[in-house]
Amino acid sequence: MKKSFAFTFFSFIYLFCATPVWSQSVSSYPERTVRVIIPFPPGGTLDKVGRMLALRLSDQLGQTFIIENKPGGNGTIGADTVAKSVADGYTLLFNASTFISAPLTMKSVPYKVQTDFAPISLIAIAPLSIAISNKVGVTDLKTLIASAKNHSQQLNFAVGSIGSAGHLCTVRLEQAAGINLTVIPYKGTAPAFQDLIGGQIQGFIDPVLGSIQFHKNGQLKVVAVTSNNRLSNLPDVPTASETLSGFECASWYGLWAPGKVAPALIQKLNIAVNKELAGPMREQLLSDGLVPGGGSVAEFTKFQDNDIALSAKIISEKKITLD
Repeated sequence: MKKSFAFTFFSFIYLFCATPVWSQSVSSYPERTVRVIIPFPPGGTLDKVGRMLALRLSDQLGQTFIIENKPGGNGTIGADTVAKSVADGYTLLFNASTFISAPLTMKSVPYKVQTDFAPISLIAIAPLSIAISNKVGVTDLKTLIASAKNHSQQLNFAVGSIGSAGHLCTVRLEQAAGINLTVIPYKGTAPAFQDLIGGQIQGFIDPVLGSIQFHKNGQLKVVAVTSNNRLSNLPDVPTASETLSGFECASWYGLWAPGKVAPALIQKLNIAVNKELAGPMREQLLSDGLVPGGGSVAEFTKFQDNDIALSAKIISEKKITLD
């Protein structure tokens, strides 16, 4: 009898001690400040949406979600910081689709997107704008294409980072229109817009949110958007498909954790994000020309993997490399 009691008692102690720490802490998460790393400089579209999300999660979950910009290495420095952080949910990554495409252009990346990160949620899909410097002197996409074909002027197009959605869309524009554009890499979107407004470069394809205010202020000209339909916040701007049949491309934004974060914690964050995307944040995204995301972790994982396959095809065909 004593032996049986001892066995039962110590078995209970073992099972209690062996219970994963995360299972005990998920209900109380977060208990302190959560870092959300954005691997590009402040001021761009990615930064604006990331800060919007961080503020909403802070209000909902009762702890500060603080944005930390950590640029460099075409986004890999900040992402690597998250990959190598403690897998407790207190360091997250907010990034654009560049996260999954840029590594495909590099010989060596210190992490693997599909194993070293845990997808949490798709936040938004961002139609792109084809923005042109006022100094180019064109007012529509058709005229821009004609200018490129007759070589009437040098057309330098910025890319916020090699392998980004804007970069891949610039390549697709060249292919669809039968033109050649000179790609100028930048370290983020904010400095690219500065040079576009100043006339140092002639064009830039990037999410609409980044260009819309400059367009409305008359500092540059958005000649087309890359969505399937015209946008409610830019109703007078035609779609690129009105000139180039079937032309459509977009960027997107997502939230990730280190790969070994507990599934229960990932699920809790997914639920929190979906709650925000169904509330006032949804209307704010729509007013900025963005399509709200959301959905399950599994759906976001599938969405990510499909985009990796599509991006890999374009990058391989055009031999796009950073190194």
